[in-house]
Amino acid sequence: MKLIERYIAREIMLPFTVVALILIGLFASFSSARLLAGAVTETLGIAALVKLVFLKTLIALEVLIPIALYISVIIGLGRLNKDHELIVMRTFGLSGSRLVLTVLAVAIPVGILSGMLSSYVRPWAYSESYILDAQAEAELNTNRFQAGRFYGSEKSGRIVYVRTKDEFNKEMQNIFHFMRKPDSSEIVFAQKAHQIQPTAQEPRPNIQLSDGVVYQLTNAATVDDVIHFKSMTYFIDNDTALNYRRKAAATRTLWESDQPRDIAELQWRLSRPLATILLALIAMTFIRSSPRQDKTERTYLFAALAFAAYYNLSGLAKTWVEQGAVGNVPGVWWLESVMLLALITYALITSNKKQPRQP
Repeated sequence: MKLIERYIAREIMLPFTVVALILIGLFASFSSARLLAGAVTETLGIAALVKLVFLKTLIALEVLIPIALYISVIIGLGRLNKDHELIVMRTFGLSGSRLVLTVLAVAIPVGILSGMLSSYVRPWAYSESYILDAQAEAELNTNRFQAGRFYGSEKSGRIVYVRTKDEFNKEMQNIFHFMRKPDSSEIVFAQKAHQIQPTAQEPRPNIQLSDGVVYQLTNAATVDDVIHFKSMTYFIDNDTALNYRRKAAATRTLWESDQPRDIAELQWRLSRPLATILLALIAMTFIRSSPRQDKTERTYLFAALAFAAYYNLSGLAKTWVEQGAVGNVPGVWWLESVMLLALITYALITSNKKQPRQP
């Protein structure tokens, strides 16, 4: 890479680093505030909260990094154009194709990084974060129970009382559990209880109960059931925990699936590198060739609208594949095809305008 190309690449990479760090910081702060508002610290503790924010930030990187590159191309080339540096570079032989290749030299590695994050880091982060989410959202999470207090939920009709609790061993003694159902009710008494944390193999939180009795009270029956148990596993089904496997699935697993949702997820992951590169090229189109024509506020407004349109259309493309409205081909790739066609059309129009007119 020659001196001019290195200079342009540096002008893009500097704002890219700054913007990426700002976006990551803002997202992490937003996630922390949202989790703190949901009293996650009372359920999981500070260490788990920090881990959950870290995982959610990793998941968001596949979106934050393309945004940062998109903005940095506009900022970097916009500054060069505003200060007339691009005009000077053109007098020294910098052609439009060389400028595009310079931007590609920056965008391709960033696109590869975005693809790696989407295909490998994001599934792992989803797997770990959903385990923590399931643990935090479980109504029977023993970490938030205090001895001598009743805990109830109007949504599920559940009431729990714990007489004593051993914080060190995470065990409870003398547990009362009432569950109201549409046509029946269930009462559980147990001498001891110990919660088993969710894992990747068993994402549902569950509680191990010992030495107790279950009363099953049915509204229509004349005789109720009484069950004595020495040991019983009580599962707490959680929709988030049960439905996470698609986003947390390994990319190799998605290759072998023929389900529309799995195919949409796979195509989304594979399209991230190309989408990142195309967004960087689209950002170049907002840089006016003449500094006098440059309107910074208007440029940023149009660029923001263009990215918002892309972001919404990309989500729509994925949803259509998930619902079967669009087949595996073109799948989610139709949006990238439209972007590529638009760039080619723009390049042809621009080149025709630059050709000298015949007398």
